[in-house]
Amino acid sequence: MTIPKLDALRWLVAAATATMVAGCSLRPEGADDEEAKIARAGEIYAHPFERRAIPDLPPQPTWRDLLSRQFLANGDLEAAFHGWKAAMARVSMASGWPNTNLSLSFEYMFSPQRMKAWDRTTVRVAPDDRQSLSLPTKLSQAGKVALAEARSAGLRFEQLKFELQQEVLSAWLDFALMAEETRIGRDNVELLKLLVDAAEARLRAGAHQQDLLKAQLQYRMAENELATMESRLKSMAAMLNGMLARSPDAPLAPPATIPAPRPMPADDWRMIAVAVDRNKELAALAQQVQGRRDALELARMAWLPDINPMAGFRGGVEQFLGAMVTLPAAVPMIRGTIDEAGAMLQASEAMLRQGRLDRAGQVIAVLLAARDAQRQAHVLEEVILPKAQQLLAASRQAYAGGGVSFVELIDSQRTLLDARLMVARARIAREKRLAELECLTCVDLETLGGPATQPATTRSSP
Repeated sequence: MTIPKLDALRWLVAAATATMVAGCSLRPEGADDEEAKIARAGEIYAHPFERRAIPDLPPQPTWRDLLSRQFLANGDLEAAFHGWKAAMARVSMASGWPNTNLSLSFEYMFSPQRMKAWDRTTVRVAPDDRQSLSLPTKLSQAGKVALAEARSAGLRFEQLKFELQQEVLSAWLDFALMAEETRIGRDNVELLKLLVDAAEARLRAGAHQQDLLKAQLQYRMAENELATMESRLKSMAAMLNGMLARSPDAPLAPPATIPAPRPMPADDWRMIAVAVDRNKELAALAQQVQGRRDALELARMAWLPDINPMAGFRGGVEQFLGAMVTLPAAVPMIRGTIDEAGAMLQASEAMLRQGRLDRAGQVIAVLLAARDAQRQAHVLEEVILPKAQQLLAASRQAYAGGGVSFVELIDSQRTLLDARLMVARARIAREKRLAELECLTCVDLETLGGPATQPATTRSSP
């Protein structure tokens, strides 16, 4: 059967077109849902950083203001998002069929026989010789492996949000604690200045000069300590600005008081269950285990042969179809790949099992630390701080009447300042443990609901 040149060309074009149209993505189930998650999470990254409308902080920012800006401006979080997006793009790459390019060859036979030039021409269409055409089932399985990796990347992105949240909250709480220590130091300087004035008046009335020298020494030492704290406060503000993608010297006002205590869930076992069920790091490990299972199945599919079809024609003389079968002859390599995939699956399962145990232990430890800090704050505020205030008032009255020495008065003042510092540190320690608990559970504590163990009623520092 002979065919004219035009029909032959049309036949070749049709064959090539059919091969290219056959190119499709054997995407696994759930890929569309994952892409929808990426689209929602990537709305804030739709424009380059320089063109994004990132609101600045208000004059008196709260920790919520800081977190809102950080999620919009943090470069590590954006990099994790793009890593997630790139991992999702590899799903289509892994599951796309055909997985090889189309090879179009042209041959011309020189012969003394009286043949038309068209009949001496051979055109062949086949997959690229450098890569076999894989079976669709293999590519579908490879897509499952890639999807598990993309889901793991998405969970790591969500985990990073909670890690950054803990980082900013901890820095903000340290900033608030330093501001409180600075206020206490300022109160101490002012009180010591009054004591210096009182000692000077007593010296004019005939008292010993030793009390004046001690008061002046304590006053100068307190001034130096206050200057150091104010310098550290500025340094911490610069570090916080860096976390929030702001200029280091941008104005950042510290909290006027220690932040109000946040509610703590009363049910510890519920927190442990939440930590195990919702933690994104554990979920990423679970996805890794699923990916290892899919990878093991993909490795076993190496025993299946690959088939490379081909088609062509020689002028108007003949047309032909054919296929080349690639047999799995690299037995040691295939067996090694299967054994490797099986070992990696067992390693991932062991990591997931141990991760759940470690996470539960960490939650218990943090909960105990938070409750102990809460207990300390209650005792310090309700018992120790009032006693220290009474002691200082009695010491001042006794010192005015000459009943106690100046050293005893200074000790009373130090006791009160130490009590105020201990209260502030206990309250900050509790809030930092709660921030750590949120990172472990990957959930905002306010969303858990249920009555919480109420912290001690806080009072303003004198």
